[in-house]
Amino acid sequence: MMVEDVLQVGNQAMWIAVLLAAPILLTALAIGLVIGMIQAATQIQEMTLSFIPKLLGVVGVLVIAGPWMLTMMVDWFETLILDIPLLLG
Repeated sequence: MMVEDVLQVGNQAMWIAVLLAAPILLTALAIGLVIGMIQAATQIQEMTLSFIPKLLGVVGVLVIAGPWMLTMMVDWFETLILDIPLLLG
């Protein structure tokens, strides 16, 4: 296994991780920003106020994008496992 192969597999793993985390993180960010603006406008500074909307948003994203995320992860693992002989030889 060459250094280039290790770097390529690592690069692919990082890219998959970014693609899988992006919908969840962007949803939590957007909901947090909206709740933060509402809190600033109404001067309600309760830290726990944004927890439930973020939780519901993340669960909604997992319900909607979960099958896509699982398919992407399984496809990458299948490709990685099938490429083991090529990487070692």
